[in-house]
Parts: sequence; structure tokens; C-alpha cells
Amino acid sequence: MKTEIYEQSKNRNRKKIKENLIAYSFIIPNFLGFAIFTLGPIIFAIFLSFFEWDGSNPMEFIGLGNFVRMWNDVRVHDAFWNTLIYVVGTVPLTLALAMGLAILLNQKIKGRNIFRTISFFPYVASLVAVAAVWNMIFSPTNGPINEILRLLGVLDPPRWAADSDWAMITVIFFSVWKQMGYYMVIFLAGLQGISSELYEAAELDGANRWGKFLNVTLPQLRPVTFFVLMILTINSFKVYDIVYMITQGGPGTSTLVLVYEIYNTAFRNWNLGYSSAISMLLFVVVLVVTVVQFRGEKNFAKE
Repeated sequence: MKTEIYEQSKNRNRKKIKENLIAYSFIIPNFLGFAIFTLGPIIFAIFLSFFEWDGSNPMEFIGLGNFVRMWNDVRVHDAFWNTLIYVVGTVPLTLALAMGLAILLNQKIKGRNIFRTISFFPYVASLVAVAAVWNMIFSPTNGPINEILRLLGVLDPPRWAADSDWAMITVIFFSVWKQMGYYMVIFLAGLQGISSELYEAAELDGANRWGKFLNVTLPQLRPVTFFVLMILTINSFKVYDIVYMITQGGPGTSTLVLVYEIYNTAFRNWNLGYSSAISMLLFVVVLVVTVVQFRGEKNFAKE
């Protein structure tokens, strides 16, 4: 009897070990890729932020020197505030337009699949191509937008990306137009998961469209909205390619953002230690914002 129990226990352990090995065989390749291309560079960047290094000469330990320098660096200050302005301008506008577009294109309207495709197209289109078209449309001299404004009586239309007062607004408008189609698709998936019985119950209670939106759609979309808010906020803090294609951080430093300054410091000025210190600033800012968002969502869910 004991031998039989022992054999059963042994077989269960073998089966468990086999299942664990199969599970680890799927996990390990992804973990190795993460460790080599993500975790390793992060740890090295933290280490490098305390050194001065140009990539070729020996590293020189300077302690908190890079952080002290960053505290007094006007370009980093400008990049920091420009990044915040970009996030504050882009995130709520993209969120609202993506949700509104999703609600509109979730209705039974003629040709909605075509409109969904058109709305999603800027996101999948080549950034180089759409940025070139955007700069042509908003050209200060002969762009169609300024020509229309002149016809409407605006004698001195904005110079858009060529004007330090309008450059960030131009970048924000472009970002919203390019990205809202992607987040629209996410909201569409959330809307299609809402049971029609909830809307029918709201109608029986006398709710109009606005009432159904406030009492059914928004509460049901809360997990999706939180997910979109998180991803959109993080991606907005990491913006680089859009700024590079539209303004290259100019005019002056009016659209200089943190990631673009990190790139310039690391790969144009070859100050890898200082660029790592700036990247730590960005990391801390994103971490704080993410923690605040998670705690805010958790407290809101309790209420």
C-alpha cells in the first residue's frame, strides 16, 4: 500500500515537473530578450548616470555631478516643462476625441467601416509621409490652412511650426490626429462589450442619450479608459519621433522634449553619463505619474 502511494506521489511530482518545464520553456525566451534588451540597459543606465563617459575613453566617476549639472541646465528645464505641456495638451484631447469617435462609429450608420478605416489610417501610415504632408498643409507661406484663414480675413495667420508660440500647439494637433485612431479602436472594443440590456434598462427608467452615456457607457468603459489613459500618458512622456519629424525641437527650444534632449546629449554630444542622468529624471517622473494614476483609480473604484 505504501509502495503504491509512493509511486502515485512520484508520478504526480514528475508530471508537475514536466508541466513546469513546459511553462518555463515558453517564458525563458521572452525573459532572456527582456533581460538583454530592456532590464540590462536600464541597470547600466542607472550605473552610468554617476559617471562621465563619451563611449570611447575610460569612465570617470563623478558621483552626483551629472544631477547637479542637470539641476542648473536651462535646456533640461525647458525640455522638462515642454514635455509636461505636451502631455497635458495631448492626453485629455486624444482621450476625449478617441472616445467620441468610437461612440459615433459604434452606431449603425451607413459606411461606418469605411470611416473606421479612414480614422485608423493616420496611425498605421508612415510617420515620415504624414509629417511631410502635415508640414505642407500648415506651411506658413503657401499652405492651404493659412490660405483659407486669409480668405476668412485673417491678415496675419500663424506660422505654426515655424513660430515658437505656435510650434508646440502644432505638434500637439499632429499627435492627436495621428494617434486618436488607435485609441478609438480600443474604445470600440470596450463599447462592443457593453450589454445592450443595460441600455434597455436605462431606457425603461426614462434615461435619454446623455443619461445613458453618463450612467451606462462611462461606468462600463472605466477599465478601458484607465488603460488608455495609462498607455497614452506613458507614450506622451516618451515622445520623440513626432517632435523630430515636425520641428526637431525648435524654433529654439520651444518644442524640445526630454527624450529628444537625451538623444542629442547621448548621440550628438556623446555625453552618455549625462544623458543617462536625464533619462533617470524622465523615469522618476513617469513612475510618479503612474503611481498617482493607479492610486487614483483604486480610490475611485472604492467609492
